[in-house]
Amino acid sequence: MRKSPKWGSQAALVSLCLSFSCAGAWAQPKPEAPAPRPALTVTVAQAQTQNLSQRLSANGTVAAWQEASIGAEIGGLRLTEVRVNVGDQVKAGQVLAVFSSDNVLAGINQAKAALNEAKAVASETQANADRARALQPSGVISAQQFNQYLTAEATAKARVESANAALAAQELLLRQTQVKAPDNGVISSRTASVGAVLGLGTELFRMVRANRLEWRADLVSSELFRIKPGQKVRITASPQSEVSGTVRMVAPTVDLQNRTGVVYVDLPASAMGVLKPGMFARGEFEFGSTAARLVPQQSVVVRDGFQQVFVVGADQRVKLFKVAVGRRQGELLEITSGLPDNANVVVRGAGFLTSGDLVKVVP
Repeated sequence: MRKSPKWGSQAALVSLCLSFSCAGAWAQPKPEAPAPRPALTVTVAQAQTQNLSQRLSANGTVAAWQEASIGAEIGGLRLTEVRVNVGDQVKAGQVLAVFSSDNVLAGINQAKAALNEAKAVASETQANADRARALQPSGVISAQQFNQYLTAEATAKARVESANAALAAQELLLRQTQVKAPDNGVISSRTASVGAVLGLGTELFRMVRANRLEWRADLVSSELFRIKPGQKVRITASPQSEVSGTVRMVAPTVDLQNRTGVVYVDLPASAMGVLKPGMFARGEFEFGSTAARLVPQQSVVVRDGFQQVFVVGADQRVKLFKVAVGRRQGELLEITSGLPDNANVVVRGAGFLTSGDLVKVVP
């Protein structure tokens, strides 16, 4: 009969097998860790240098350079005719409205009659005074009578002058029954209506003098020193209404409430067909041009309230830089500080990155 192996020899055999097995396992090479994968595919660009114009933006209101108030120079008469309406172009001296002249014509006739009477009396007194002058050397008339003739002559002449003045006053009233335009321009408002009996000084029309408009811009006091007369301004009220103006003057005072001053900008005559008094408009004051570093607007992201850009390093990882932006040129933004020289700025995909991300750059 075959004898069974002892337990001790079996345990040694198992131990020997396990030792060979473990040794084989230890001899096998460890697998390598997988390479990191890029978080995002991006495009990059470097800042480019261009000359950009320096501008200051402001808001303001279009207004008439001067708006004339045309009123009644005579009171208590009925308005019989209105010859213009809002929007009509008028010339200096053109008749705009007419008042009833019946009462004035009656006053003129009365003044003429009084003048004729005064002239007749003056003629008689002058003849008496002439005779007195001829007789005075002979002593036929006394000195008292002589003085009376001369006084009567002077009084009669004064009455003639008074009658002439009264007639001139009535003729002036007759001219005032016609309301005339004081200057060339356009009628901006009308309150006159036929048949109304108006008082002295009642406004009938408003007129934009000389068809001349201006833009009144509100600027903070710290910016007023930059504005000079003769400076060019681009004014825009809508995409279809853009005109060029010239600074006429800067207001000598600043508002105490909001600390702003008014800049008056003359607009060309052609602006009357594009802009209207009372319109809100935005303008840009031009100060020449300077060199600027520009990056695509898409590359600038806002994080934690700061404007920042991602820059791709040599290891294809991105780093976040805080930058200061300035002027805008189309789809480009000026970077005034914070961007390293020759930096590769992330353009497409910048909004989805965080600092330290590995990226893949494509053209």
